[in-house]
Amino acid sequence: VQLQASGGGSVQPGDSMKLSCVASGRTLSDYVLGWFRQAPGRERDFVAAIRWNGGTTRYGDSLKGRFAISRDIAKKTIYLQMNSLKPEDTAVYYCAAGPRLIFSNFGVPSYYHDWGQGTLVTVSS
Repeated sequence: VQLQASGGGSVQPGDSMKLSCVASGRTLSDYVLGWFRQAPGRERDFVAAIRWNGGTTRYGDSLKGRFAISRDIAKKTIYLQMNSLKPEDTAVYYCAAGPRLIFSNFGVPSYYHDWGQGTLVTVSS
């Protein structure tokens, strides 16, 4: 699966931003697509994931309520709506795809085989 993320940029604290990730290359019927982020000097953290068939979602700790993941099946695109952004949300955001993940593995980067190039989100006043 090839993934192309977009939508990053610079915003102020409290603002909202929506990221997109377009998938191509194969059918997604048995895939989970997710978002991870990596801040400078830190490990890659799980943000959110969605199962392509059925739409089951999972979120990283403390992000549900501010962040929402969704998908558009016709456009083969996933989205990450981010609200009430904070400076600590500053990171490079990556989309990823992994086949046949069980729910408990949604947040584990090593189960995702394909990764997009990343898009930088900067939250600063």
